[in-house]
Amino acid sequence: MKVAIAADHAGYQLKQELIPSLRALGHEVTDLGTHSTDPVDYPDVAESLAQAVLGGAVERGVVLCGSGVGASVAANKLPGIRAGLCHDSYSAHQGVEHDDMNILVLGARVIGVELARELARVFLDARFTHEQRHERRLGKITALEEAVRHAP
Repeated sequence: MKVAIAADHAGYQLKQELIPSLRALGHEVTDLGTHSTDPVDYPDVAESLAQAVLGGAVERGVVLCGSGVGASVAANKLPGIRAGLCHDSYSAHQGVEHDDMNILVLGARVIGVELARELARVFLDARFTHEQRHERRLGKITALEEAVRHAP
């Protein structure tokens, strides 16, 4: 799978640990930065990753910041992005299976390297089930995005 990964300065070290792990699983990984621990703003990083997903350059993305909250909030501002902050493997796969989550958000100051590897693995292994109830709910999310897009 083509995957993009990005992080702010707080997530830089964990991003560096995840990239080789994702490649070892057979994924084609695009590193969208940051490339150091110099301070950067998480909304910029989250937007860059979300645009890669929306534009079709990659199928899914992983974004990291200190807590994961800021990157999650920022990424979800873009219509078509379904970013989920996950700290457990059930949420990481269920978010894809039921909600067609396309970005995994990780809090680099909240979880360790091994858990991050496991979360990324189950997120990338999961597939949307296309069950009728999940399709219906996803349609409602799309309708919310459209309503906001066309609001005065």
